Amino acid sequence: MSNTKRVPIVSKDLLFPFIIITSLFALWGIANDLTNPMVSAFKKVMPELSNIQASLIQFAFYFGYFFMALPAALFIRRFSYKSGILLGLVLYAIGAFLFYPAALYEEYTYFLISLWVITCGLAFLETTANPLILALGDKRTATQRLNLSQAFNPVGSLTGMIIAQVFVLAALRSDDYTTEAYSALSVAELAVIRENDLNIISIPYLSLGVLVLIIMTIIFFTRIPKTSVEDKMTLSLSFKKLFENKIYLKGVLAQAACVGSQIMCWTYIFQYVDNLNESTGWNITATNYNIAAMVLFLSGRWIGTGIMKRVNPSRVLMLFGTGGAIASIGAIILPGIAGLISLVAISVFMSIMFPTIYGIALKNMGDEAKIGSAGLVMAIVGGALMPIAQAAILDLGGDGFADIKLLGYIPEVNFSFILPALCLAFVGYYGYSTIKTINGN
Repeated sequence: MSNTKRVPIVSKDLLFPFIIITSLFALWGIANDLTNPMVSAFKKVMPELSNIQASLIQFAFYFGYFFMALPAALFIRRFSYKSGILLGLVLYAIGAFLFYPAALYEEYTYFLISLWVITCGLAFLETTANPLILALGDKRTATQRLNLSQAFNPVGSLTGMIIAQVFVLAALRSDDYTTEAYSALSVAELAVIRENDLNIISIPYLSLGVLVLIIMTIIFFTRIPKTSVEDKMTLSLSFKKLFENKIYLKGVLAQAACVGSQIMCWTYIFQYVDNLNESTGWNITATNYNIAAMVLFLSGRWIGTGIMKRVNPSRVLMLFGTGGAIASIGAIILPGIAGLISLVAISVFMSIMFPTIYGIALKNMGDEAKIGSAGLVMAIVGGALMPIAQAAILDLGGDGFADIKLLGYIPEVNFSFILPALCLAFVGYYGYSTIKTINGN
């Protein structure tokens, strides 16, 4: 342990490339959490959508990771980390700019395609940036280093949430009407409101596209150092080593559970709050609680990174997974504001999961980390599939959030958080199962 303390997380000669690559973590955080509230936004602008149809926002967004992660890994094997980053940023910008024709034609499907293209770019960025950060320094501090970089992801997420609340949700004219009043408007009035609101939704993405182009230009002129990981092995040998690695294979499942939990909690908190407001007459703003959740997420990641200097990352993962599962159960069974607080608290436990699973699953890998990284990024498809499963629970009794009540008092929207509870319990199990095999940092 004393030797580990003397090893810097980032050496001085690699500090600048580390900072440049870390900026990308914030960039995809903006896209992720600007998109999460869009499920609620599109449901308001297009009330004809069911909960499952609205959840296709998340499916389109996160399915891109599954679709593009392996091609991204093959691309960076053939070329370089820097080439992968630049191509990812190009796709990111194209997807963002596609929001203009989507709003112009007012087609829900076009918005879904735009989000999918954005995520194809993000798949390149995540497949490239995560193993590159692991490689930019000593192996003994690799997990700490990735947690440090990932700690800036919630900064982007907070930015995305604030943009969504201030510039999108608060500005939607369709949100000024009750469901009945909105349905009673004339065809002409509905058309004007829909055009206005879809333009409002598209503006942040168009601005984000411009920001991406600026960052892409900076990275183009930045020298990204070659690492030892770039000494290539054959593709067949990479797959062989990965499929023989049980820690890695379980890590892919744990990553799918982790991401699925994040997206479910940060997406359906809006429906959770809507149900509270309808049943109590309160006027709670869901985004405020989502921002609080992200502050806890950010704080938890910084704290977790510090804890891992002294505690085995697998043990930390086990404890956080258990805590997240317990908080999820609280969101299910506790009434009123207590349940909402439990839902918000889940985020502090999810904070260290993604980078810690990543670091554990790829620990001590060589060039196979590139393909291994693709598998872990493909696991982000959990964020596409799990929200649809949760939406199906919400639709059990109808399009509302409390059409039926389980055990006589638990609304279906509350009960739907049984899915994050199960997922986080599995993440905790993964941490427990790797304690003896993953020692130190």
